[in-house]
Amino acid sequence: MPVSAEKEKMIAARMQELGVTESDFEESFIRSSGPGGQKVNKTSSCVYLVHTPTGLTVKCQRERSQSLNRHLARRLLLDKIELQQKGFIAEAQEKIEKLRRQKRKRSKRAKEKILTAKHQQAQKKELRGKVDIEER
Repeated sequence: MPVSAEKEKMIAARMQELGVTESDFEESFIRSSGPGGQKVNKTSSCVYLVHTPTGLTVKCQRERSQSLNRHLARRLLLDKIELQQKGFIAEAQEKIEKLRRQKRKRSKRAKEKILTAKHQQAQKKELRGKVDIEER
């Protein structure tokens, strides 16, 4: 199941658009790990790709075929390069930082503020209760 010529052209066009050449890549093949049995243990189908100018790396062992893994690794690396060039990495970093802040433990002062606000809300609700009107 080799990669179609159309997909190869798309990768080449994307590389040209980002200003990346084939000589910028350092490619090596290593044995995959994980499930797959003898096939994985005997062949070097895992692709390790490095973009030397930026230092970005990708390791792809998704498929059993080396040619498919080469194509997928290039696509992943171009995604990373595009993110870095267009500044979307900052947005991703911002999301990570926001999650970290959300998960962080609240300070004592913040907990006290929340509790006082809850007590005030409870008092308001008590005042909204039904009023007993006794008949004369």
